[in-house]
Amino acid sequence: MTQMTIGHLYTSLHAGCASAVARVLEAHEVEVEFVDLDPEDIEDALEQGEVDLLVSAWFPRDEKFSGPGSRVIGDLYQPQISFAALKALGPVNTLTSADVDRVIVADDSREALEKALKQLPALSALPMEVVGEAALIARLEKAQSEGEAPLVVATQPHAVFHASLLALVEDPGQLLGGEMSARMILREDVARKADTDLLDELSEMMLGNKVMSALDYMIGVEGQDPDEAAEAWQRGRLIPRDA
Repeated sequence: MTQMTIGHLYTSLHAGCASAVARVLEAHEVEVEFVDLDPEDIEDALEQGEVDLLVSAWFPRDEKFSGPGSRVIGDLYQPQISFAALKALGPVNTLTSADVDRVIVADDSREALEKALKQLPALSALPMEVVGEAALIARLEKAQSEGEAPLVVATQPHAVFHASLLALVEDPGQLLGGEMSARMILREDVARKADTDLLDELSEMMLGNKVMSALDYMIGVEGQDPDEAAEAWQRGRLIPRDA
């Protein structure tokens, strides 16, 4: 197979992941094209053959995208919605308004937070502020400079977890849900034509949350092109914090 189209969400996180996967394809002499997708476009793009490889789907949340004409491969990183704070705190179920004064939640994590707050009555009355994923670092830097004490809810990986702003807050009851698996969805007709060594390499490819947070930071905060960030990863120049 000489050409493959990668579909991915338009965020810096997913663009970085797609570019890293493209590096593996190109090493096997596969020409790569990219298609940016809105979340509501993914299912149609797969069904209509507009993309050959979706990078990436978060399982089990995105199982609906893996129909009978597709093959699910790999385990690139492990997304998880997490509680965090600007300083070390005890487990989330022990916190009160004496410990935190507000909740700042990334937009993609809001639904999970609203469910969790039903089991956290001591925190449910706190003011909630929803911010876009791209605006989270700036908002937390402002909170830090103004002496605020927010409880933060965001999905790892994210650039904010590369910026050394946050300490994770333990969630012993997994109120935000458990760890997911970022996997690739390959059209079955494409998989049958693909080189078996390539499929094996994609299946074994591991980026991990720290690398993905670093990629997200390089692209979303430092403004690097996703291909340049992927090259830095491939050449070992991308160093995750606390690696």
